[in-house]
Amino acid sequence: EVQLVESGGGLVQPGGSLRLSCAASVFTFSSYGMSWVRQAPGKGLEWVSSVDGGGGVTRYSESVKGRFTISRDNAKNTLYLQLNSLKTEDTAMYYCARGWGLGGPRGQGTQVTVSS
Repeated sequence: EVQLVESGGGLVQPGGSLRLSCAASVFTFSSYGMSWVRQAPGKGLEWVSSVDGGGGVTRYSESVKGRFTISRDNAKNTLYLQLNSLKTEDTAMYYCARGWGLGGPRGQGTQVTVSS
């Protein structure tokens, strides 16, 4: 069973920053691309970013490109998402997921709230 545990969410003012982490276990972390997806209140699941198994290839949605950075530490089996220049519309539950896109298993999520 895939285990993914997110952390690092919180309440932040517009323009602020957060760093999300996702601890992975039970599977060979470095063998899989990984993604961050999010779900805002009352909306569907939205893909945010993905990274390949080696960490050298990254992709971002247009809504976060230039503000968010995905990375991974395969020695620690951990995925990260650095969130900068946060906007109120970034408010959502953020999930890490195995694989590229929306279809893979994901964790329980960490809440990010951007509000003044």
